[in-house]
Amino acid sequence: MAKPSFTPPTWVFAPVWTVLYALMAISLYLLSQTQNEDKTVAYAAFLAQLALNVAWTMIFFGLRNPDFALIIIIALEATLLATIAFSRKVSLSAALLLVPYAVWVAFAALLNYYIAILN
Repeated sequence: MAKPSFTPPTWVFAPVWTVLYALMAISLYLLSQTQNEDKTVAYAAFLAQLALNVAWTMIFFGLRNPDFALIIIIALEATLLATIAFSRKVSLSAALLLVPYAVWVAFAALLNYYIAILN
C-alpha cells in the first residue's frame, strides 16, 4: 500500500502502542476502583472503543481495506471521545489517561484517510 509522506517510521508504532495500551489499562483500573454509579456506562463505552480498535486492526491490516477501515476508525474516535466523557464523570485521571490515545487515533485516522486516497 502506498503511504503518505508524513507516515512515521515503522519502528515508532510498537513503542507508541505499548505506552497507549498501558495507559488504557491504568485508566480501566482506575475506573474499576471507583464506586460511582456512572461506572457501568464508562465500562460499556470503554469496551465498545476497544472492540472498534480490534475491528480496525483486522480490517486495515488483515483485510487490507483502507476504505472500510476509515469508517471504523472514525467510529472508533467518536466512541473513544464518548469514553473519555463518560470516564470523566467517574474519574478525571482515568479520562485524562485516554487523551493521548485519542490524539494518536486521530492521527491514525488521518493516515488511514490518505492511504485510502493513495490506494
